[in-house]
Order: sequence, then C-alpha cells, then structure tokens
Amino acid sequence: MISYSTIKNIMFKFDPETAHNIAECGLKLLPYCCTLQNKMIEENFVEDDMLKQEFFGVEFKNPVGLGAGFDKNATMIESMTAMGFGFTEIGTMTPKPQDGNPKPRLFRFVEQESIQNAMGFNNKGAAVVSKNLSKVYPAAIPVGANIGKNKLTPQDDALHDYKVLIREFRDICDYLVINISSPNTPNLRDLQNESFIKELFEMANSITTKPILLKIAPDMDVDVALNLCNTAIQSGADGIIATNTTIDYSLLPNPKSFGGISGAVLADKSYNLFKELGRELHDKTMLISVGGISDASEAYRRIKAGASLVQSLSGFIFKGPHMCANINKGLIELLKKDGYTHISQAIGADFK
Repeated sequence: MISYSTIKNIMFKFDPETAHNIAECGLKLLPYCCTLQNKMIEENFVEDDMLKQEFFGVEFKNPVGLGAGFDKNATMIESMTAMGFGFTEIGTMTPKPQDGNPKPRLFRFVEQESIQNAMGFNNKGAAVVSKNLSKVYPAAIPVGANIGKNKLTPQDDALHDYKVLIREFRDICDYLVINISSPNTPNLRDLQNESFIKELFEMANSITTKPILLKIAPDMDVDVALNLCNTAIQSGADGIIATNTTIDYSLLPNPKSFGGISGAVLADKSYNLFKELGRELHDKTMLISVGGISDASEAYRRIKAGASLVQSLSGFIFKGPHMCANINKGLIELLKKDGYTHISQAIGADFK
C-alpha cells in the first residue's frame, strides 16, 4: 500500500479545503472496496479488553474518537473503523443548510502540525444530514451528533434551533453534543453562560432521554469553566467535552486574525484547562478530552487527568490512518507499565 507520507505530500499540495473534499470522496468510496477496507480495519482498528468501556449503554471498543468538524454531513461514518477510530462525531449540523464563511477559511501550519479554520458550520442542514445518518445507523462504532445554531438565527431564538436539532437526531445517534463554543459563528460563545445552559439542558431533557454533552472553549477562566460545567451537570448534562478550538493567536507564527486554532500547538492550553475540570469533575460525570492529541503519551496524560475518552481531528490529518492504532497500542503499554489491567483504573489517576 502507498504510505501515508506519500499521500500527505500529494494532498498538501492542494488548498486545505480542496484536500479535505478529496479525502471525503475517498472515504465515501472506501466501503465499496471491501478488500481494502477489511485490510485497513485489520491494520488500524485496535480491539483489546483493556480498552473496552461502556457509556450510555453503548460499548466503546477503544477510547480514541474522531472529533466533530471532519465529517460535517455524515458521509464518512462507515470508513472510520478502517481509520482505527473507536467512535466518531459528526457535524456541526444546523437546522437550515448554510455555506459557512467566505473562502479561504482553512489554513495549514505544517511545521507546527496545526490547523486554523474559520469554516462557520458549513453543512447541508439537518434534513439532509439526518437522511445520510439514517442510512448507516446503528453503525459499527458509536456515533455522536454535534449540533449548533444557524448563523442568522437571533440569540433570542437560539434555544429553538437546538430544540429542532435534538428532535431531528435523537433517534439516530448514540449521544448528542451541544456546540456553543465555536469561534466561527458570531456571538455563539456568548451563549456560554449559566442562564442559557440551564434553560438549554432542561429543554433538552424534556424531549429526549438520549445522552447530551456540552462542548466548551479553551479560552475561558478556570472558575468560569467550572461554574458552567457544574451548571450543565446539575441541569442534566451527561458529560463534558473539552476543548474546542482556541482564539489564542499567540500560539502560531503569522496566524490569521480570525478563526480557531487546533492541532499540536493547542495541546498544553487544552490540557491545562482540562486538568482543572478533571480535578473536580472526573468522578461526577463523563469527560472527553480533545485538543492537540495525536500520540499515546498525550492521550494518556488526558486519561490520567480524568478523560474517559479522547478525540483527535487535526492530529489525524497530519498523522494519518495509523494514528489511532499507534495511540491505542501505546495506551496498552502505558497502562501495563503503571500496573493497570483496565483503562478505567487510570481515569483520573492524577487525583487519586
């Protein structure tokens, strides 16, 4: 097989968004190439009793998932086991289709293994995405649905957008994620306040029993983040995902002045906030860590800080389809080195 290094060298000659569209075409076609897909599953998908966990009544065969933002329209789910992911998250979806922000809006920083994006929730809308998802759900791995409000929806009507989306996706996913932390929809992060969170989760739990998680930004003070997460949990949230992209442009050389940064340069910033959340919340709710995770040592650092699961997105772009296998195999070795027989023993170990 052609090495990912060769594929990456070719793909990186294209504009980042064009390269993404090419990758999407390939991943949409992969399930039709059964021999190739099965070979990739055999090589990349790690299934070991040390890593298996159950959340929300659903089995996660390994703890490494694909973060939201890559598969916006639920077109690549069937290929994710071939990439080695133990779960996947689609979206962010909005009630109505939207084109997103003007192009160019996606930028690579190859040396820093990081991405800056200002996509703006570009997606085909809830009706189309739910139709795509219905064709493959239930899938071979758990699927999360990440939802957000339309750009043109007034703040006062934001709750209605989330209600529409929850009703649309509640029966065709394993968990839902409330996204109010993207920097690419104007004023969206203003919804990261305790009043809206309380109202949102009370509404959500009145119309579905599906697990609902809150995804937060890395750019808020620890005390504010903790208060927000505690409010969400007390109002019925089933977990927290930390963190989304950052608007700390000091992390990159010559960054754009807009959009959110993900990838390796986000690792420490994301970890530092996650660690404080984990200290207080790891034994209260389920935590998923995302932001700069692309190897076993970083994944293990998040697990010991309280993460039950981890996600990667930019790391997958730079490391390729062997990334998940390398993380999972590395996690098994790290767990054994510390004398653990199951991943659950390591979750929150820093605080025990």
